[in-house]
Amino acid sequence: MDPTLAVDGVAHNIQLAVAPVFLLAGIGSILNVMTARLGRAVDRARRLESEIPGYPSARRGDALKELRILDTRMRAANRALLLCTSSALLVCVVVALLFIGDLFPVRAPAVVATLFILAMVLLIAGLAVFLYEVQIALRGVQRRAEEMTER
Repeated sequence: MDPTLAVDGVAHNIQLAVAPVFLLAGIGSILNVMTARLGRAVDRARRLESEIPGYPSARRGDALKELRILDTRMRAANRALLLCTSSALLVCVVVALLFIGDLFPVRAPAVVATLFILAMVLLIAGLAVFLYEVQIALRGVQRRAEEMTER
């Protein structure tokens, strides 16, 4: 095999891998935001749990409602993280397959395309669940604001 052709093949695969690598960087940023939101919800839940025993009964009911909202938010954020992380893993597999396909005689463009499409579907689903978590948080804040103005 001509060494120039081998280098050209690797260079071509690197060019093909650039876009998925940028996608990975974007997914990493999204995961960072999601992790921070999950952390804030967990911190708020822990603080509420520690303060509930000292609350009067009326406030205790409100705190328990807030804990239920926080639990829903944490489950949604966790699902969004799972979906987006799975998407990132599939993008990594796609990049690996681009190089493996150059080293071994197996060519699997349909597999690469299918995995990339699946990665996009998982990313879309993760972002949709993340949007759902944000909506839950907004509704919780609005509910608390309404309760405070009623008092």
